Amino acid sequence: MAAFLLKLFLLGLGTFLFSGALRAPAAAGAGTAFILKNNCPYTVWPGALSGNGAVLLGNGSFELPPNATSSFSGPPGWSGRFWARTSCLFNSSSANGSCATGDCGGILRCSIGGAPPVSLAEFTLGSGDGAKDFYDVSLVDGYNVGIGVRPSGAAVGGSCRYAGCVADVNARCPVELRVASESGETMACRSACEAFGSPEYCCTGAHGSPTTCGPTRYSQLFKAACPAAYSYAYDDATSTFTCATGAADYIITFCPSAADASTN
Repeated sequence: MAAFLLKLFLLGLGTFLFSGALRAPAAAGAGTAFILKNNCPYTVWPGALSGNGAVLLGNGSFELPPNATSSFSGPPGWSGRFWARTSCLFNSSSANGSCATGDCGGILRCSIGGAPPVSLAEFTLGSGDGAKDFYDVSLVDGYNVGIGVRPSGAAVGGSCRYAGCVADVNARCPVELRVASESGETMACRSACEAFGSPEYCCTGAHGSPTTCGPTRYSQLFKAACPAAYSYAYDDATSTFTCATGAADYIITFCPSAADASTN
């Protein structure tokens, strides 16, 4: 139940403000390091959103070319999410524009969450002795690009391990869930909740508890493609991961490879 309450909090982050400096590298002792890496063959604009109100980590987004990395640190107790925006065009003078997927209100620096369908990496860092970091990769809001989270540190093992999605879900997306570009290429895959709005897919109403909302044929498709990612709201058992607070930094890879998933 605790994991699900965490999930509800993270899914509601879109109303919080996020600002600050993302490009600065993590300083020793400054907190938990997040290293963002673009393994995609195209540029992405990572979006970032904080759930801590006044805690400032970055400007909300930046341009990340193929094979590039960027790092920054999160203080104890920080929580938030990261995602990739694709095919973005921004006005150089106003920083206004739009992205084909993961758009956050038509601006460069995100202050709201990414528009579904979008793949998410979500974190809640612990604070204090004996605390834990909680993290996951979620496809509850659909999928646009693969994301992998790999902890690095001496304590990696057990539940402190890789989370994410290596498979190309867009290539497996059912016709009724596809979001196509102008050329007809599938650029994102909607969740069944977004596509149909039914309580059994959204885990609402009479289906608003773990006992009444289970896997569907659509969530099972996501789960088969990405076993280490959330496929629907109550998919906690195989989708939430923890590391001892302060024992690991986190590498967040867009378009991860099988090698990224197998190396800790």
